[in-house]
Amino acid sequence: MAVQINPSILSADFARLAEEAKAVQGADWLHVDVMDNHFVPNLTLGVPVVESLARATDTPLDCHLMIEDPDRWAPGYVEAGASSVTFHVEAAAAPVRLAREIRAKGARASMALKPATPIEPYEDLLPELDMLLIMTVEPGFGGQAFLDIMLPKIRRTRELIKKHGLELWLQVDGGVSASTIEQCADAGADVFVAGSAVYGAKDPAEAVRALRGQAEAVTAKASWACDH
Repeated sequence: MAVQINPSILSADFARLAEEAKAVQGADWLHVDVMDNHFVPNLTLGVPVVESLARATDTPLDCHLMIEDPDRWAPGYVEAGASSVTFHVEAAAAPVRLAREIRAKGARASMALKPATPIEPYEDLLPELDMLLIMTVEPGFGGQAFLDIMLPKIRRTRELIKKHGLELWLQVDGGVSASTIEQCADAGADVFVAGSAVYGAKDPAEAVRALRGQAEAVTAKASWACDH
């Protein structure tokens, strides 16, 4: 599977979002964190900003909804222009129905797990998804330190994906940087959300290329990738 780098605009300058989107040329997706100050203790942006951003960039939008009641709100983000929509399983009332609705509207359906949420109870849901997101920090704020205790969970998730023979992307989000991306890639992740590691760099586009190079080098030798 190809490595994908998704810069997070949570670390970008919100007053210059269109320019910041263009500054990460070469990125696979633009990661958009939507927070409602209820599911997480922070408030960011919503549908109107996603609509504007979708018009301002050709890079597809990967919307991560850290909100309550995603069953009600998630489909609206597809209509706003998101090509991938991630909901939290902890907040969804009917995750299978929601994933199917997101797919039916033409976007990739993704499900996120907070650090304390195990993957095993959701094994049967995996075929309904296009991507699974494992949070490697507590959701809510950018710039947090990577939780290395999540690495075994990434490995277990990759094993479940292989067990079912799925073409399911495995994304990690939180503290991903030059010092942590290789561990994540070795554990089984293939989609990497990076915020401050990209937008805090002097040249964001070069930071994307460097992170991709690190992840690709490890993935080429990783046992999970070689066996796939």
